[in-house]
Amino acid sequence: MALLMGAFCAFAQSMSDEQIMKFVQKEQAKGTDQQTIVTKLLQKGVTTDQLRSLRKKYEAEKSQLGAVDLTGGAETDKTKSRLRTNKEKALDNLQKEKGFMIRSQREDKEQRFLPKDEKMEGMNEEIGFLDIDSLIYYQNYFKDESQVFGRNIFNNQNLTFEPNQNMATPANYRLGPGDNVIIDVWGASQDTFEGTISPDGVVVIDGVGPLKLSGLTVQQASATVKNTLGQYYSDCNFSLSIGDTRSIQVQVMGEVNMPGTYTMSSLSSAFNALYAAGGISEIGTLRDIKVFRGGKELTSIDVYDYILNGNSTGDVRLQDEDIIVVGPYECLVNLRGKVKRPMFYEMKSNETVKQLLKYSGGFAGDAYVKNVRVTRKAGAEEYSMHTVDEFQMGSFTLMDGDSLFVDSVMARFSNMVEVRGAVKHAGQFQLGGDIQTVRGLLEAAEGLREDAFKNRAVMHRQKEDLTLQMVSVDVEGILNGTATDMPLKKGDVLYIPSTIDMKGEQTLKIEGEVLYPGTYQYADNTTVEDLILQAGGLTEAASMAKVDVFRRINDPNSTENTGEMAKAFSFPIEDGFRINENGFRLQPYDQVVVRKSPAYSEQMNVTVTGCVNFEGSYSMTNKSYRLSDLVKAAGGVTSLGYTKGARLNRVMTPDERLQRESSLRAAQIQMYEEVMQNGEKDYNIAQADSLLQLKLDLGSTYPVAVNLDKALATPGGEDDIVLREGDQLVIPQFSNTVKVSGEVSYPISLNYKKGESLKYYIKRAGGYGNRARKGGVYAIYMNGSVEKISRTSSKDIEPGCEIVVPTKMQGKRMTTSEIMAMASGGASLASVIVALMSIIRN
Repeated sequence: MALLMGAFCAFAQSMSDEQIMKFVQKEQAKGTDQQTIVTKLLQKGVTTDQLRSLRKKYEAEKSQLGAVDLTGGAETDKTKSRLRTNKEKALDNLQKEKGFMIRSQREDKEQRFLPKDEKMEGMNEEIGFLDIDSLIYYQNYFKDESQVFGRNIFNNQNLTFEPNQNMATPANYRLGPGDNVIIDVWGASQDTFEGTISPDGVVVIDGVGPLKLSGLTVQQASATVKNTLGQYYSDCNFSLSIGDTRSIQVQVMGEVNMPGTYTMSSLSSAFNALYAAGGISEIGTLRDIKVFRGGKELTSIDVYDYILNGNSTGDVRLQDEDIIVVGPYECLVNLRGKVKRPMFYEMKSNETVKQLLKYSGGFAGDAYVKNVRVTRKAGAEEYSMHTVDEFQMGSFTLMDGDSLFVDSVMARFSNMVEVRGAVKHAGQFQLGGDIQTVRGLLEAAEGLREDAFKNRAVMHRQKEDLTLQMVSVDVEGILNGTATDMPLKKGDVLYIPSTIDMKGEQTLKIEGEVLYPGTYQYADNTTVEDLILQAGGLTEAASMAKVDVFRRINDPNSTENTGEMAKAFSFPIEDGFRINENGFRLQPYDQVVVRKSPAYSEQMNVTVTGCVNFEGSYSMTNKSYRLSDLVKAAGGVTSLGYTKGARLNRVMTPDERLQRESSLRAAQIQMYEEVMQNGEKDYNIAQADSLLQLKLDLGSTYPVAVNLDKALATPGGEDDIVLREGDQLVIPQFSNTVKVSGEVSYPISLNYKKGESLKYYIKRAGGYGNRARKGGVYAIYMNGSVEKISRTSSKDIEPGCEIVVPTKMQGKRMTTSEIMAMASGGASLASVIVALMSIIRN
């Protein structure tokens, strides 16, 4: 443990001040909160002492601020700008330039979540001076209705309440130590005096002496300067102005996010101080913020009065040692429903529902304004419901915890009728005026469309119990005056059917040898030629002798099933792209099939390689194209060709591949069963899986055993097989070797020796292996055929073949317990034999 702690401390000491700074800045750039940064620093071994040391360097940089020209001035005393600068802001900028973090009214908006751990608490305190630009106090403040109205005003980055440093100095502004005073003299003499009021309240003027100005207003100080300097300058005018103002310290206490003492400009107001303190906390009041000066209450601030009425009377200009106190709220209510700004509101003890609605911006457009529902705590265990009508809203006072809900108007109409379907302008209309009857409603909709079904329309009418009833409407009779016009009631919905909609989507389908087969929209008077042209015309393979049309059976008057499913028509296509169909027209849902010409065939190629005169690809000239035809087309076999070893590779069709996979899986299942019986489960199952995968990965072709000698000798005979597209015939050179592989001592290739049997080749391969299955030896010939080899026959072995000795299935091994049982049984048997021998001797 001590070794681990030593290593940890060594890592911590390896982090320099610069590394700590870079780490913190990097995490802040990612948006990491201060709590997480502190945790990561602790994990890296950084201590509070290290941060305290780093803070001392920061304080040293801060102390240099007094020696820095905050105006940036290379100007002379006579020409330099008289614009004021914000010294607090300049301090922050200097700290940024030095790489330190700042804690100012513009940036420190994060609510502090102090950890319970004392070590982490100290880290939080020490890291407070580091750059926390990425720390935001409130994220997306108004995103939901759970926020309190007005509470975010002092946390808004775009609303800092920062005073205008270059506004005209107010006449009631009182001078104090730190204010920069500029006195101009003009007339008979011209001069300028500038100085800063000392802590004793005086400014020293060359040739005149000290002049006490502290505590005076600007107006009073101007009079004092005139009276004093008038003794030294005759026939002159005098003016006094303020350059850079002094800094003051104010205290912000109570329910704010960061209570404390703040240094700010003497032009700052109470709102500026609240902003610097991070805004009002979750339980702080916005309606009664008190400002104390000299131990007495100076003013009370109502933030709502400022937000809603623009009244900033309470936002007084602060003076040194002023105290701002934010107490807890007294009454917080929740307003929901159809108002313009639903959220929480802080109310004063005597404020009513009417005042609350004013704060929320009033009712929304679809609000039910006759009453508001108020839920209020009643006693210690229950709630009570209060219905406040429009006449009580001005007198019903609110209490803390009240929840108010404003309902919406019902989603129905008092004077609406509607027409749908086959009219020119379907929609909702006002019931009244010219629209009192069905005829008036249809005229307002600009009449019927051409596809309207006039014999019968339907109307949905709402009964008194809000259920619907169906009313039939004779539209045609109402329009031509043969039927009585029907009066309308509110909520009536008239539907005019469309003859097109009643038929459904009528289509035609074309398949076969056209460029764009598919489904097309039906149109009256469409012919077969029209549909073929819509489908892009005929393909090259289309048959001109046969075009089929299939039509569904449709007899609405039928009373029994005749068994007939469809009608079929066939037509030839004549010259000029005409079909002699005697006026035949397509009907909805007809299916047209353009057949492929039976004489059409695309080129199908086969390939021959090896010992032929002209290797390459050849197109089959007929459907019974054979091996002999391909060899003849290739110029015959060369003198080096070994026709007996010729092999044919055939491309596997999808059906053949599926069949092969099924066969291999069946073989795998059989192998599993044998393995389970023999007890070699794990090894042999894995071996079977590998074998199956190997076979399945052999590719898309498979060998076909051929006898090219016989095929060439008897063209068209049973050995002269018919070729298929993609076939590849390979005619190799003669090979005078035989390969021996499998379960032999030394797999080898050796010269073929005519007349020798299997024993000869096995012997030269070192003999059979321990697990050789001697009765299952087979040969793979050059033409791809496979045959089992007799042990004594020499005819089974040919030049270029491969002799394969398979491996026996491994039997079940005896376990240790089985061996011990046999040994015990053998010992018992020996004892019995000895006893019998003794009896015989006796």
